[in-house]
Amino acid sequence: MSNKVDHLKAPIEKELELFEQKFRDVMRSHVSLLDKVNYYIYQRKGKQVRPMFIFLAAKMCGEVSESTYIGASLVELLHTATLVHDDVVDDSYERRGFFSVNALWKNKIAVLVGDYFLSKGLLLALETKNYNLLHITSTAVKRMSEGELLQMEKARKLDIDEEVYFEIIKNKTASLIAAACEVGAASTTTDAELIEKLRSIGENIGIAFQIKDDLFDYGEEDIGKPRGIDIKERKMTLPLIYTLNTCSKEKKKWLINSIKNHNEDKERVNEVIQFINTNGGIEYTQMKMYEYKQKAFDIINTIPDSVAKTGFVDLVNYITERNF
Repeated sequence: MSNKVDHLKAPIEKELELFEQKFRDVMRSHVSLLDKVNYYIYQRKGKQVRPMFIFLAAKMCGEVSESTYIGASLVELLHTATLVHDDVVDDSYERRGFFSVNALWKNKIAVLVGDYFLSKGLLLALETKNYNLLHITSTAVKRMSEGELLQMEKARKLDIDEEVYFEIIKNKTASLIAAACEVGAASTTTDAELIEKLRSIGENIGIAFQIKDDLFDYGEEDIGKPRGIDIKERKMTLPLIYTLNTCSKEKKKWLINSIKNHNEDKERVNEVIQFINTNGGIEYTQMKMYEYKQKAFDIINTIPDSVAKTGFVDLVNYITERNF
């Protein structure tokens, strides 16, 4: 899988290497505890999907500039802050198979580290006068918080329909990928129509990405995330919403009862997964994922061909066909 990622990074390899150096400099602090936590987070960074989207989007629209590096640092700082805070909110002691910051340094330090990243991002944008990029990324963080809170509110009552589900994932997940693509474009062009195209592409990709993630809860693959975890956490994802809307009244009652009162019962959860599978919930969800992916491609096709565009398309295919 890493070879595939290396291939995807090829068109922006130099930019990503330089970004890593710049980002390490941005993260440095004279407080040794903070430096230790920063180093730990940095060593366990993911596949760099967001920086890849930023640099590919930037190259699709013009020449990579210093603003592109600032934008990529902004997105990563704000994203890292939300991840560290999320682990505290979720009481999670693991992230990508490693201990979370709050597991190693407790909640107080994790919250303060998240605050530090947020303020670092704000200062970086203000000091370099990249107000537009700050506006894009701050809007994304606001929307992510709203999406998370809306999901929590709805999980209590289990009264979620498809429209609300898409509102949640548009805010919670898609807003960040949309911001990454918009930041990339805004750092290399002033063409408002082109910038909006990239934002819209990112939003549709983000929705497809989250739907793919939701499908893992019902699959057989070992992806490091236990099967049925969304049901256990009473998350109303698309396979379940579709099944609740299309099954009989009796089955709907059984499903809601299972999620409300038996979500810790492994056997019952497997029965729910099986029922959703046989009632077309997975098929419908896959169809929706491809629908949003196609919406992204329809807009991508209006942008002139380039090496960056080919790389961008490959990256979209990679994240929607992944098994991790």
